[in-house]
Amino acid sequence: MLHDLLIAPFQDFEFMRRALVGTLALALGAAPVGVFLMLRRMSLTGDAMSHAILPGAAVGFLVAGLDLFAMTLGGLVAGVVVAVLAGLVARGTELKEDAALAAFYLVSLALGVVIVSLRGSNVDLFHILFGSVLALDDAAMLLLASVASLSLVTLAVIWRPLVMECVDPNFLRSVSGAGGPVHLVFLALVVMNLVGAFHALGTLLAVGLMMLPAAAARFWARDITALAAIAVLVGMVSGYAGLLVSYNTELPSGPSIILVAGGICLVSIFIGPVGGILRRLIPARHLEA
Repeated sequence: MLHDLLIAPFQDFEFMRRALVGTLALALGAAPVGVFLMLRRMSLTGDAMSHAILPGAAVGFLVAGLDLFAMTLGGLVAGVVVAVLAGLVARGTELKEDAALAAFYLVSLALGVVIVSLRGSNVDLFHILFGSVLALDDAAMLLLASVASLSLVTLAVIWRPLVMECVDPNFLRSVSGAGGPVHLVFLALVVMNLVGAFHALGTLLAVGLMMLPAAAARFWARDITALAAIAVLVGMVSGYAGLLVSYNTELPSGPSIILVAGGICLVSIFIGPVGGILRRLIPARHLEA
């Protein structure tokens, strides 16, 4: 019975195996990036950037249809352009960076929908907005694996200055000039993972497997390395369980994955040992001499 429920769908159907491998790769690369976004208080920046890639992907769709390379390149260019423009506006005007990002991402989202509507159907628009994790082909699988590998290697290289910038950015600036370049590399990682997630979960849900596992991990550990490891685990479990929920209930696969991740986050908020609600209501006893 358990075999039929938990394993058989992946044994019997290739599209389920592909979807599982794709979500595992996505969790492996995106979840640690989400941890640093959370620690740097840039969670909403990730959400804004996930919408900002839409016009670039839409232009790629307009030029070449649902071509992986064209939509990926367009999304990368759009994400980088929006990040740079928001930074320039924040530094050259009175508008703060979060407000600039909000303005650009709203315009980007509307522009992307309009561009897709010029040529595509409602089905194409649904595909771009919500993804198609059950329809990952070889090229998409290779892209997700490449993004995850590059993300892990890059994080390993910039780990120490990235952690220092989260903990004490003023100290990092006083002893090293690495803060600026590390920040730019990190933003590039964010855009790259969002573009990869876009092909599986669409622009509206791409940030889900980046931020929800990170938020859940925050209630189970304090150490940054442990946070990243727990976030990856939560992301992988969410992908596996979400695909099973989708298969057995005939619900959309992408939203099912995000809902499972959201459920794990909600449970963590209540019972997590690090700042969870129950922990605060029932504090640990103090040792007495």
